[in-house]
Formats: sequence, C-alpha cells, structure tokens
Amino acid sequence: MIKASVIGGTGYAGQELIRILMRHPDVEIVTVGSRSFAGQKLSDIYGNYTGLTDIRCEAADINILAETSDVVFLALPHGIASKLITEDILKKTKIVDLGADFRLKDVSVYEDWYKTEHFNKSLLKEAVYGLCELHRNDIKKARLISNPGCYTTCSILSLAPLIKNNLIDENSIIIDAKSGVTGAGRGTVLDVMYSECNETVKAYKIGEHRHTPEIEQELHLFNGGDFKLLFTPHLVPMNRGILALCYANLKKDISVAALQDLYRDFYKDEYFVRLLAGEKLPETRWVKGTNFCDIGLKVDPRTNRVIVVGAIDNLIKGAAGQAVQNMNILFDLNEKTGIDFIADFPI
Repeated sequence: MIKASVIGGTGYAGQELIRILMRHPDVEIVTVGSRSFAGQKLSDIYGNYTGLTDIRCEAADINILAETSDVVFLALPHGIASKLITEDILKKTKIVDLGADFRLKDVSVYEDWYKTEHFNKSLLKEAVYGLCELHRNDIKKARLISNPGCYTTCSILSLAPLIKNNLIDENSIIIDAKSGVTGAGRGTVLDVMYSECNETVKAYKIGEHRHTPEIEQELHLFNGGDFKLLFTPHLVPMNRGILALCYANLKKDISVAALQDLYRDFYKDEYFVRLLAGEKLPETRWVKGTNFCDIGLKVDPRTNRVIVVGAIDNLIKGAAGQAVQNMNILFDLNEKTGIDFIADFPI
C-alpha cells in the first residue's frame, strides 16, 4: 500500500483528494494536515465522512511526514510550498504540489504574477509540470510534481493539438472561461457568498489572471513560439466545473472533420480526454465529479476562426483527480485506478 499524507486537507481540493484516496485500492492515508482544524475529526468538518473515518486533522510537520509517507500532497495557497519543500525532504518522499509555487519555470515571472518571493529557486528546474497527458514520461521519474491549475488544464488540453500542428496564429488566441465558485476556495470571501454570486455572471482579473503565464509556458513547448494570449475568467453561479472557449485565427482553410481527425490522433491513447463528434459540444454537467476533459470543435469559415470548447471538473481533473493520476504514474499503477468515475446525473 502507498502511504499518503495530505497537507491542507480541509480545503475543497484537499477534501476532494481525501475522498478519492479513501476509495483508492492501493492507498492508505496516514495523515491529514490542517493547522486551522488541528485536533478535530475530519467527519466533524465535512459530514460526508461521518461513520467512514475517525482520522483527525493534525498540525503536521512535513519533515516528519517525509519519514512516514511515500507521497505527500500539498493543497496549500501559493507562497507556502516553496518554503516547505527541501532537497532533504525529496530524498525521503515524493511530493505532489497542488499549488502554484513550482509551476512556472521562470522565477521572475512567478514573482511578478504572484507578487511574492519564491523561496526555493533551486528546485524549479527539477519540478515536473504534472499535466499527465503531455508530460507522462517525465512524471514517471519525478520526485516533485507541480499539479497544474484548473483553468490551465482545460485550456492547454483544448489548444495543444492546434499549436503542435502550427494551424493557428498564436497571437490571436483568446480564452474565454467560466468557473464554478469552488475555484475560489473555501475561505470567507465576500465575492463568493451566495447572495453575491447567485443570479449573476461576472468577469474578473481581465488580462491579469495568474494562470495566463502558465498556459503560455506550456503551449510554448510545442513550437517554441514567443506569443501572448488573452485569458478572461468568469465566475458563474454553480458549485463546480469549468467551461473554456478558446478562439484563434486559422492559418489555412481546414474543415471541422479534419480537425476532429487531428485531435483524435493527438489524444488517441488518452482515456481521460474525450473528443465529441459531430455537432456535440461539451457541457460541465457531463464531466462533473469525473477526471475527464471533454473537447468539442467548431470552425467559423466567415471569420476563418476555430473555436475549441473544453470542459472539466475544476476540483477533480483540475485539482485532486489529476493529483491522483500523477500519483498513479509515479508508482507505476494503472492511471485510471481510483479516479475512473462516471458523472452523476441529475445532480
């Protein structure tokens, strides 16, 4: 059995991770770390664990967890993981970081967008960006996995085949994305209170969302192009899910059928990427509670633009499910183990 610990286990992504790990046939959870709820039963914080586990939250010391755990998941705000993770810890255990501290390879870009100092620059080069469908071989050999952001996962998977095949003008990319309110975390923030976000849709952080350089960094790897895209996120009144519409100018005439063939070939071995055929387009309800990324395609011949629609569950493929997928790769398990969910419907 893989001994796993979760630090930051009482946030939305952390508890979703615990829920998945509890059902994983090859995992034993040894510690749930939470300074805010230290000493409290997890089932007293989240009622869905009532009668299922007696595990208590601890003010966990990562140095101790490194001795007792095969893998430690960090579900923490940015700026913390880079203080916690050291070379000595990585000699003893593997780390899957759900935060942003090791996603960006250029430390100046990280510090500019996140407005904080990075405290362990020496590990940035080693950290592997854990988008499983694109970096599987590097993940297999890694000690430190940087789990991608939720908007990022959906956007990169949606656009990667177009960039790889040099089919679009990279400087024309516009990503128009919508997320449920769990993407903002579990803190008491006025903007995500029910009365503030219900019955309204709003854009936020236009041109300055921190996932922007992450998307650019990963897409750059496909053709080496130096481009800047426009990413606009929106908050919509639902609990979970991301729908990303990616627009770009085509460099040549190409049919939807040809694009679908290209995407089908690109993702032919990827169980968790589902390409929708014909006129079907993704909806968040069909990926809710799953580790799937659904992708659909349209071409507008009048404007010579391609529109790619991607949908994921922000807490699973966009966070906890992908973290477990990374763990499965790290420990040479079948990638689907513990995360092969079918969406609940209606819900």
